[in-house]
Amino acid sequence: MLDTSRRPIYESEHELFRDQVRKFIGVHVLPHLDRWERDGIVERALWSACGEAGILCPGITEAHGGLGLDFRYNAIIGEELAYAGSSTGITLQSDVCADYIAHYGSDEQREAWLGRMIAGETVVAIAMTEPGTGSDLQGIRTTARREGEDYVIDGAKTYITNGQHADLVIVVAKTEPAMGAKGISLILVEADRAGFARGRNLDKIGQHASDTSELFFANVRVPASNLIGQEGRGFAYLMQQLPQERLTIAVGAQASAQRAFDEALGFTRERKAFGKAILDFQATRFALAEMATQLQAGWAHLDWAIARHVDGKLTGEEAAAAKLFHSELQNRVCDAALQLHGGAGYMNEYPIARLWRDARVSRIYGGTSEIMKEVIGRAL
Repeated sequence: MLDTSRRPIYESEHELFRDQVRKFIGVHVLPHLDRWERDGIVERALWSACGEAGILCPGITEAHGGLGLDFRYNAIIGEELAYAGSSTGITLQSDVCADYIAHYGSDEQREAWLGRMIAGETVVAIAMTEPGTGSDLQGIRTTARREGEDYVIDGAKTYITNGQHADLVIVVAKTEPAMGAKGISLILVEADRAGFARGRNLDKIGQHASDTSELFFANVRVPASNLIGQEGRGFAYLMQQLPQERLTIAVGAQASAQRAFDEALGFTRERKAFGKAILDFQATRFALAEMATQLQAGWAHLDWAIARHVDGKLTGEEAAAAKLFHSELQNRVCDAALQLHGGAGYMNEYPIARLWRDARVSRIYGGTSEIMKEVIGRAL
């Protein structure tokens, strides 16, 4: 269990909320983790259960059916899911997709979708990455051409989280291909639109329970009212929302690293070699001491970043640094923790194997570590 007793950013009401989230995970997530890993997807009933428990999109205002809570509540959900070893797409819906509609959507879009997202009735994905385009969003080829009162969308997307479950997709498309970043728009596409198709559920190294898909758009016609915000402002909206997305990744990375450390500490206390506990060897204690030190610094930095974000002061460069630091920390700690398990760490029956496997993508999605360094470096 995560120890939050020394974290000053959380108050009593946050701990009550955390307790509710832990109980929910204990009933609705932990008993099913292994099956979801085998199936490559969580069951749709989880989304409804999340809605009933009030742990979807907690930041949405009360006027739109939400709780109107600050990002600390999102962070609690992300921390607890990551510590549990769950790779569901819940944080994507709550921390990323919801805000595009809440902040930039029309009154009609907010009325139509936010309540359903909060209730778990609608699962949302955001389609940025394309088969030939990774971190360079300006290089996307998916187009949305205006025809009368409609947009007609053509293109393909890949590595889309929630792609199999999604009822609604926020599509990043070029409405003016010749204008580069200024020609990018965000358009809502309902999954029942003619011409929309899901590809296979992609076979990943880790995070198996998180469905990740290819999506295809062949002359998909949607009304112009499905445009989010203003035409040509999509790239600006993405840049404005990326700090929270990257902070969300940092939150999960830190909690996952803590779980890996806790697993290693528990294992080395119990497992014996040469007549004594593995923990009694100096090499083991030094390895754990190094991890504990990194985690202590990590929690202090993460809480600083969360507090900055709640105050509306977290910059894009600071968020990139947080994502870089915590994802790299997660991978170091998970690898060291697996090593302390010896041969057992290579067995999937031990939680450390899943934690290690799932960690690898955190240095890639949301912008690779190299892109984070570039973002930070440009601001120097």
